[in-house]
Amino acid sequence: MEAEQQEHQAKLKRRQAQRDAGKKSRGKDPEPPQEGPRDSDQVSLTDEDSRIMPVSGGGFEQSYNAQAAVDTETMLVIVPHVSQSPNDKREVLPVLDELSALPQSLGQVKAMLADTGYCSEANVPHCHAHQIEPILAMSRDSHHLPVLERFAPDAPAPESEDPVLKMAHRLKTKAGRALYGLRKQTVEPVFGIIKHVMGWRQMSMRGLDKAQGEWALVTLAWNVKRLHVLRAA
Repeated sequence: MEAEQQEHQAKLKRRQAQRDAGKKSRGKDPEPPQEGPRDSDQVSLTDEDSRIMPVSGGGFEQSYNAQAAVDTETMLVIVPHVSQSPNDKREVLPVLDELSALPQSLGQVKAMLADTGYCSEANVPHCHAHQIEPILAMSRDSHHLPVLERFAPDAPAPESEDPVLKMAHRLKTKAGRALYGLRKQTVEPVFGIIKHVMGWRQMSMRGLDKAQGEWALVTLAWNVKRLHVLRAA
């Protein structure tokens, strides 16, 4: 409920900023989140903790949302996380909290790289509060920039203290693009190998606690497999 309220406040803030800039907002103001079950809510009689979620390629399935924070240098899973929310925007803060709870001897996380599904006005200051630079894609940009644009000098930084505007500028710089580019070659191969090589594609256990334990074991198996590769190298 707290995450829904934060998302609602962020939407209201964006609409007010549009009005202050003299732009007309489309549609009605978003309704505040309501407590308790809704008429449209459904419960699985097989696993009451699971939720109906959209899947890639279209359609819906009774699912959990499995997340993984992956180190860009080693490709080891640092934080495995399972939630009941299909909205990835709500998964940033729980992962940040789990990262903060790790032993300091493991090192300090410098930046969080995530696609546009994780970007929200609330998540940017959340990252700064944990002393982590947010590199959260704000839109689906082209992967192949024109040559002149690719090698053009960086635009000057905005004269603003707005952390979202600063992140937007950072994403457009050469260094920011190179940093964000590590995301695709880091986390996506991990999920791909777990699914297609290790053969794990769905939860075998029922209930959120058991699903979290199963995902922790799966990512542990990946880490052991990856450590053998790193040791050989």
